[in-house]
Amino acid sequence: MYQRGIRGAITIDNNTPNEIKKAVIELIDTIKERNSFEDEDISHVIFTLTEDINCLYPAKAAREEYNSWKYVPMMCFNEMKIENSLEKCLRILIVINTEIKQNEIKHVYLKGASQLRKDLK
Repeated sequence: MYQRGIRGAITIDNNTPNEIKKAVIELIDTIKERNSFEDEDISHVIFTLTEDINCLYPAKAAREEYNSWKYVPMMCFNEMKIENSLEKCLRILIVINTEIKQNEIKHVYLKGASQLRKDLK
């Protein structure tokens, strides 16, 4: 059994709690669908947000949506401010326990974030 990280990112149009929650759910659902793991396999989750997203913790949105995430350790951080970087971007790293090989992980980049890792498509 290995620990593997699954990366993902999504952009939002407006910094509102509802839009952030919708983005979190869309991103997590897509990652789970493409990688076929159980919530019990999750070791921990890290969210980062650009500084222009600041009205809802993504971890709170995840706990509200997924009852089985009640005990999943999650943390939220600000993304580094890099000149000309993507705005209103929410990123996630889900670390799971799995037998899946590193090159079989399907990372997910949605909406404007699809430009971040073109090499993983």
